[in-house]
Amino acid sequence: MKLPKHIFVTGGVTSSLGKGIVSASLGLLLKSRGYRVTIQKLDPYINIDPGTLNPYEHGECYVTDDGAETDLDLGHYERFLNIPTSKDNNVTTGKIYQTVINKERRGDFLGKTVQVIPHITNEIKRRIQIIGKSGDYDIIITEIGGTVGDIESLPFIEAVRQLRWELGEKNSMIIHLTLVPYLASSGELKTKPSQHSVRLLMESGVQANVLVCRTEHDISKSIREKLALFCNLKNENVIECKDLSTIYEVPKVLLKQKLDQVVLRELGIDLYPEVDLTKWNYFLERHKNPKNHIEIGLVGKYVSLQDSYLSIAESFIHAGAYLDAKVDIRWIYSGELTKENIEETFKGLDGILIAPGFGDRGIEGKVLAAQYCRENNIPTLGICLGMQTMAIEFARNILGYEKAESTEVNTQTEHPVISIMEQQKGVTEKGGTMRLGSWTCELKENTSIKSIYEKSEIQERHRHRYEFNNEYLGQFEENGMIASGINPDTGLVEILESKNHHFYIGVQFHPEYKSTVENPHPLFKAFVEATINHKTSNQLENATGKKI
Repeated sequence: MKLPKHIFVTGGVTSSLGKGIVSASLGLLLKSRGYRVTIQKLDPYINIDPGTLNPYEHGECYVTDDGAETDLDLGHYERFLNIPTSKDNNVTTGKIYQTVINKERRGDFLGKTVQVIPHITNEIKRRIQIIGKSGDYDIIITEIGGTVGDIESLPFIEAVRQLRWELGEKNSMIIHLTLVPYLASSGELKTKPSQHSVRLLMESGVQANVLVCRTEHDISKSIREKLALFCNLKNENVIECKDLSTIYEVPKVLLKQKLDQVVLRELGIDLYPEVDLTKWNYFLERHKNPKNHIEIGLVGKYVSLQDSYLSIAESFIHAGAYLDAKVDIRWIYSGELTKENIEETFKGLDGILIAPGFGDRGIEGKVLAAQYCRENNIPTLGICLGMQTMAIEFARNILGYEKAESTEVNTQTEHPVISIMEQQKGVTEKGGTMRLGSWTCELKENTSIKSIYEKSEIQERHRHRYEFNNEYLGQFEENGMIASGINPDTGLVEILESKNHHFYIGVQFHPEYKSTVENPHPLFKAFVEATINHKTSNQLENATGKKI
């Protein structure tokens, strides 16, 4: 079996430069040439995974089909490459040390002293290469989190140094992403931070093959030559990555500078046919020049850090481009919603998405949002906790159970419309213990959701502990709230929809995790289309004075 080539992407000077976007963009270019590509992320933090991290700390926790709670960059990989990732695509320092310590406890090291080198670095190398053992890939891109020079990143850099020697010449390469800052006082771009960053990398025994420079201004030929000279690179291996209006333009910018060709040359790979970005360019054209414009309110509790709902925001971009519409998001903190301010807060919105989340903070605001949307026939999509708050609202205001709650908020509630799942009752640990990954859902005939998916059975990704209490299902359906999606194995209610509403749907799963540029999620497409129609109806009604 032919072993895959490896590309390692490191970052310097500062964090948050966009290594994930550059990795995903390069992956797209190579995949568009016909190569089989995947991307993985090495994270230097000691948490086992992001599942226990506060969204304010780390942004969204992304979930794969096989139930791994992963870094949000895996969402970018899937959205750009249109291929699923798995638990093997994301590794943390915590996972590495946990594995090594477990081996030590079993006696696997035969009494040897366990050390960072070779035991930790060996485990890192093993993890890097796991994904290539299937033979499914020609090229594996590995993004190394953190910033070169950070103490926590050193074992990963050392493992890469060792692995490059073991793989042999032309079988691996390093792309170093760095910052070229602009000093307004002197009116010039400064290369010194990048030089120092590359030097730090070299002190660890690793020479960058390509330098990708994040910048606010064009990098002149002389600056490019200076960077190449001091960083031991060819001029064409210095790539400019200027700030752009959308991340989806990055592949085109990198293509124009022939990054994919530079990479293939460094890896000793013959060029396949030219890059075909026809579909990507079509998406980008519609995204940048939409005919329609709508505004959707996202009601959530983590809205001050919008990366907490990154996949939702990107799903709106995909669906909007498909429908030739620009979707603006109005970020609404559910903890501040009241009966007195909700009308003013929602004024001018064409639809509402009630977002997922955990805990009791902001719950009542989400319940108020569900009530307002249901009573005013506003297109509404609830995701996970969003669906659960729609159920609580319906139980309180339609069924008359004023004290209906979720046991997540009140374990002693008289009416636990939402209750903890049976298999979760004995769980004491937080990490990796929720209902996770892809599960089957059967759709009922003659329902809105069935017409949206145009199939009887779907697979969607989950991340939750609480569920709809089926003891109330009969009363819900008698009063117009239909369980239109059911898990065939557990009987779990996956989807609720109102019979008396144009678009009022709540889903227990997370559709945003499966939306990509090439395949926008059908539920987001239907929701955006419903908001466009709602806006058009309101405009006609205002113009004619007639109810549409």
